[in-house]
Amino acid sequence: MRSIVSMSLAACAMAVLSSPSFAQTPAPAAPPAAGGTPDAIPFDIPYGQSIGLERAKQVMAAAETEAKRRNWKMNIAVVDTNGELVHFERMEGAHIAGVGISQGKARTAARYRRESRAFYNAYETGHAYTGTLDPTLVASPGGFPLVEAGKLIGAVGCSGGTGDQDAAICKVGAEVVK
Repeated sequence: MRSIVSMSLAACAMAVLSSPSFAQTPAPAAPPAAGGTPDAIPFDIPYGQSIGLERAKQVMAAAETEAKRRNWKMNIAVVDTNGELVHFERMEGAHIAGVGISQGKARTAARYRRESRAFYNAYETGHAYTGTLDPTLVASPGGFPLVEAGKLIGAVGCSGGTGDQDAAICKVGAEVVK
């Protein structure tokens, strides 16, 4: 009886060890040589002198004028090159949640030297890793870097409508700096 049990266990062990799950896996294929790596660093905008209050007021005035023309209630934030607030306005009736959102969009655009929409697009295409980059990152349209003479001087962020509405208002503000 003992030999039957021993032989049965040996047969089961051989069956398990020869199954595909225990088979040696082949080495992974080598990654492609190019790997989709760009030759130049994207969004490599050099830093300039941070935006001052008077210039920030001009950006704000342009964005606010566009928002009033469209009858959209917006929160508008202008930040320096580090993403620190220089000027802020909450239009009458703009939702309170947009205060922090507009500042976050502006901070994201300044610190990453690109539109905040770039991170929104990454999420939309399934690349959620961007959320691990920075807990203050705002991945929503409506944040624009302010680039003057080819150098980053700050950013503007808007919140109050849809992402595309926010972007339309802040884009007008960003165009003042060019």
